[in-house]
Amino acid sequence: MADKPPAKKPAVQKPAAKKPAASKGASTSKRSSSGEVKLLSGGNPQIPKGDGDAPVQAYIAAMPEWKSDIGRRIDAIVEKVVPKVQKAVRWNSPFYGVEGDGWFLSFHCFTRYVQVTFLNGSSLDPLPPKDSKHPNVRYLDIHEDDFDEKQFTGWVKQAAKLPGDPMF
Repeated sequence: MADKPPAKKPAVQKPAAKKPAASKGASTSKRSSSGEVKLLSGGNPQIPKGDGDAPVQAYIAAMPEWKSDIGRRIDAIVEKVVPKVQKAVRWNSPFYGVEGDGWFLSFHCFTRYVQVTFLNGSSLDPLPPKDSKHPNVRYLDIHEDDFDEKQFTGWVKQAAKLPGDPMF
């Protein structure tokens, strides 16, 4: 008698590995099923990377509560002071720059304030109030009903004339 090969057992399918759960406040998609922009930690809108005014305006429109008004005011001041300003959204933050000179300013929503980043802020006079671990960067935290537009306008005028940061 010839030896028969052992009968093959039916293949057992293993359940698919589970993906790790998203951390609290994080979102894996940029828009909900209703089309609304997702807010990340601190209420920062999750806006896709993009160049031009449209992604910046989408970010500003999605800023929660009083922060949207601050975003519109920041944007209007920058446009007035720097008529040919270049705009983009990077890392869920609007960026403003001068063509050929790089980015000079960005902002980002946090729970209790909007933080403006002057990328070469250590050269501004007077210095914006908050320092950074990066020696050239300075911050301005704008809280509700606490926006000194005159001082901000002066910093924007100075910052737009300085070499910007091409990294962003």
